[in-house]
Amino acid sequence: MESRYVVSLKKTDEGYSVWAPGLPGCASQGDTEDEALANIADAIREYLDVVDELAAEADRREVTVMR
Repeated sequence: MESRYVVSLKKTDEGYSVWAPGLPGCASQGDTEDEALANIADAIREYLDVVDELAAEADRREVTVMR
């Protein structure tokens, strides 16, 4: 399954810092922009694997949110 996530990218003295604002604590870095984006894609996959593991251990419910 393919999903898209918005990420924020910032050039630093060491390269690039990147994080997924919608996934608290999900961040990475790289020497180049391409490397940082590849690394955050890996980090998002790993983050979602952990979310799935934790969710499997709990009762699930759905809620509707109006904005």
